Formats: sequence, structure tokens, C-alpha cells
Amino acid sequence: MLAAVEGALGRARRYSNIADPMFRLLTSLIFIVGGLGHFGRADDMIARIAESPWRETVEAIGDPLWLLWISGAVFIVGGVTLALGWMTRLSALALFVTLVPITLAIHLAPDHTGPLLKNIAILGALGFIFVRGPGACAIDNRRTS
Repeated sequence: MLAAVEGALGRARRYSNIADPMFRLLTSLIFIVGGLGHFGRADDMIARIAESPWRETVEAIGDPLWLLWISGAVFIVGGVTLALGWMTRLSALALFVTLVPITLAIHLAPDHTGPLLKNIAILGALGFIFVRGPGACAIDNRRTS
């Protein structure tokens, strides 16, 4: 019976061309919305940095507000380019490299298990996109004459 269900689900392959842009778009939304939050809710985010057990390390790297703005800009630009499938691998890499220190500094703290695991899942999606490439319906696939 399970084999029959699996066989029926296998017919979803006909939707494979829309799976790539949907995956890129859905993955990118968290960065676009989150990046906008880095600017619109900067005070809240700076307060979270101040509560982090890694606050001193963050401050040693640079001014937390500047770091917040830089990461917000990377999230917005990287999210848009990822959604479009333009410079897809570079976008995934930039988002990955930006998300790792945020995950360690902010979410590797008591009572942050949910956000920590969410970020780990997102890092997995970015790794998948980086290795696989843009997939279907991406600007990267256009050939110039």
C-alpha cells in the first residue's frame, strides 16, 4: 500500500520546473523580510545583542548597529538575487556566511532553541542551493549571444 502511495506521489515530477523557483523564493523570503527588520526594528535587535552571552565578542568585531545594517543589506540583496536566480551560488554563499555568525552570536543562547534550529535548517537550504545551483527558471540560465 505504501508503495502505491509513493508511486502516486512520484507523478509530482511534472511540477519539477516550478519547484526550483518556489524553493528559491520561499527560502529568500526569510532573508528579505528579516533584512528589512534589521532596519525597521534595529532597536529591538540591538537589545537582543545586548542580552546575548556573546555580546562582548560581537562588540569586539565592530559596532553592533553597523553590523546589523551590513547584515540587513546582505540579507535584502542576497534574498532578492536568490529569488531571481541571479548569481545564485554567490547569493547563497553570502547569505550563508552572514547567517552563521548571527546564529552563533544571537541564537546559541539559552531559550533560543527554536530560532537556532530554524537557522540550521535555513543553512541547510542555502547549502543545497549552493551545491545544486539555480535550477529551473533562473536568470543564471540565460545565455548571452
